[in-house]
Amino acid sequence: MGYVDYESKGQIGIITINRPKALNALNSEVLDELKTVVESVDMEEIRCLIVTGAGEKSFVAGADIAEMSGLSAAEGEAFGKKGNDVFRMIETLPVPVIAAVNGFALGGGCELSMCCDFRICSENAMFGQPEVGLGITPGFGGTQRLARLVGPGMAKQLIYTAKNIRAEEALRIGLVNAVYPLEQLIPEAEKLAARIASNAPIAVRACKKAVNEGLEADMDAAIVLEEKLFGSCFGTHDQKEGMSAFLEKRKEREFLNH
Repeated sequence: MGYVDYESKGQIGIITINRPKALNALNSEVLDELKTVVESVDMEEIRCLIVTGAGEKSFVAGADIAEMSGLSAAEGEAFGKKGNDVFRMIETLPVPVIAAVNGFALGGGCELSMCCDFRICSENAMFGQPEVGLGITPGFGGTQRLARLVGPGMAKQLIYTAKNIRAEEALRIGLVNAVYPLEQLIPEAEKLAARIASNAPIAVRACKKAVNEGLEADMDAAIVLEEKLFGSCFGTHDQKEGMSAFLEKRKEREFLNH
């Protein structure tokens, strides 16, 4: 496609925002293409997705300000909904999604990274929600996911000040899980994805559902959710094979997602 590339490497899928001349900024066309690409991923074959940006400078530098500058209030709300719908689709995919942040992740770029299950980044990465300096709020989930990830106090400080932070600070506050030299970022992301893909997919998917949905529920309801997902794994090929391999002191032969 024009601005969003996709390739699969065995059980790992890699989505690349490919608009480097605009630092991979998100306009309506890019969001539409991203939605189409994500919908086309074979969720039976793919066990982990990586999302990254083209080039060495930027993951996604933000939403396209040139497109946003002339929007009315109703049009702005619709543009926010477009981004939120795509990001929520990514967030609720059955398979884990890793953001490999290779440079600027500002505004919509930071928000794209946060809808992924977790983030790793390059040493030159920069995160921030600069919207209040442009006279707007974050519009693609930034006010909601950042507070959930780093706590309300830190999120409010970053959003209210419009301050960008470097990779080391993002690691310190828990926004990212690891920082790597740029040339090692994608290989490390692929290693992580391969490790995830090597485990029983039925269990990994159940764990993602348990964590994501459990965070939105009170503890009593969340524990019941976990019990049901735990129980759903029993009697499956993957559970029988995994436990048989353990008891027989051998490596599992194959996990099949059923």
